[in-house]
Amino acid sequence: MTLTPDDLVLVTGAGGFIGGHLVASLRRDGIEQIRAVDIKPTDEWYQRFDDVDNRVLDVSKEAAAEEAARGASVVYNLAADMGGMGFIENNKAACMLSVLISTHVLLAACHAGARRYFYSSSACVYAADKQTEAEVTALREEDAYPAMAEDGYGWEKLFSERMARHFREDYGLQTRVARYHNVYGPNGTYQGGREKAPAAICRKVIEAKVSGRHEIEIWGDGEQTRSFMYVDDCIRGTQLITWGDATEPLNLGSAELVSINNLVDIVEDIAGIKLERRYNLDAPQGVRGRNSDNTRLREAFDWEPSISLREGLERTYRWIYDDIAKR
Repeated sequence: MTLTPDDLVLVTGAGGFIGGHLVASLRRDGIEQIRAVDIKPTDEWYQRFDDVDNRVLDVSKEAAAEEAARGASVVYNLAADMGGMGFIENNKAACMLSVLISTHVLLAACHAGARRYFYSSSACVYAADKQTEAEVTALREEDAYPAMAEDGYGWEKLFSERMARHFREDYGLQTRVARYHNVYGPNGTYQGGREKAPAAICRKVIEAKVSGRHEIEIWGDGEQTRSFMYVDDCIRGTQLITWGDATEPLNLGSAELVSINNLVDIVEDIAGIKLERRYNLDAPQGVRGRNSDNTRLREAFDWEPSISLREGLERTYRWIYDDIAKR
C-alpha cells in the first residue's frame, strides 16, 4: 500500500507515550495528513505538534470515534485506559471498558473506508500458567490459548484482538495486531501510579540520589523477570507490522530477559550510586516471568528489537532526570 499526500492517517492515544512517538515518526517519514486524537487536554500530551490536526476526543463514545476516523485511510488505535502493574491490578473494570474504544474505532474505521487498521495489543493476553517461573520460556503467539489472560486488562486486549480479526474476515478491513512487551523510553509517565517499571525505577533512583536518602523500594522480591523494549524499536516494529502481510497477532518485544534486581543494578550504575533495597512483598507484581519469542517477527521481517536495555535506560534516565529538574 502506498500513501499519497491526500491520505489521512489517524493516531488515537496520540497524547500518550507511544502515540506521541508514533506521530513524531510519521512526521519524520513525510506523512502530510496526520490526525492526532486523545482524551486528555492537549497541554497534557507528552508530545504535540502544531502541523498536525490535534483533537481532544473520547473515542470510547461512538460519535467521537466517527469524527476521529472520518476520511482516514490508515488508523492506528493506541488508545486505552492503562498503566503499569500497579494500575491494571487495581483498575480491572476501567481497563475492561477500553473495549468501547476498540469497538467504536473499529466500526468508525470501517465506515470511513480505511485501508489499514493497526491495534496495539499486549503481552498481558498470555496465559498465566505459562508465566509462573522467573526463568520463563519465551512466549510464542500460540501461548495465548487456551486463554487465561491477565485479569481485566489482558482479557480486554485478547477480546479486542479477536474483534479485529473478525472485522477483517467479515468486513474486509485489513487489520494488523502487535502484542507489545513492556515499552519504555523518554516522553512518558514516570510518576502518578500509571508508570511502568523502567520509568519508576529511574525516578526512584533519581529521587534517592537528589534527596540523599540512599534507599529504594522494590515491589516483590526483585527476582521476577521481564523483557523491556525501547520505544524506538516499538515504533519501527509497529510500522513493519502495519504495512506487512502478517494478519495474525505478532509479538513485539525485546528478547533480553532481566530480573527487576538486574534492572535496578543498571540504573544504579548509570546514576553512579548504590542504594539500600527494601522489598515490598505486598505490592502488585504480576506474573513471575515473561519474555518475547520473536521467531515469527524475524520470519516476517528479518528484524527484531535490538536496542539494548542499558542503552535505552541511559536515554530514559537522562530524560527523566532533566524533566524532574525542570519541574
